[in-house]
Amino acid sequence: MKKNTPKTKTTKPEPTAAQMYATRRNDIARLIDVLQMELDKHDEQAKADPTNWGITGNLGKVRSDLMDTVGFLSNMERDDMERFLNDAE
Repeated sequence: MKKNTPKTKTTKPEPTAAQMYATRRNDIARLIDVLQMELDKHDEQAKADPTNWGITGNLGKVRSDLMDTVGFLSNMERDDMERFLNDAE
């Protein structure tokens, strides 16, 4: 008769902070690439339907979210970012 041997669990070692940083940094770079591709698609939609405020609204949401992200990473206030963006015009 065969004995039931307990199955040993192999655990994967937890990633180091440096490894997780590199992974997340790579993920962010890939997401930025996808964002650029989606912006290009939106450009085509906006050209095809220039009176569609929904497309403009989509970009307003993305802009606001990006401002939150940049503000978080740079410790910059929203008013400062608005001034920065207005200076570019």
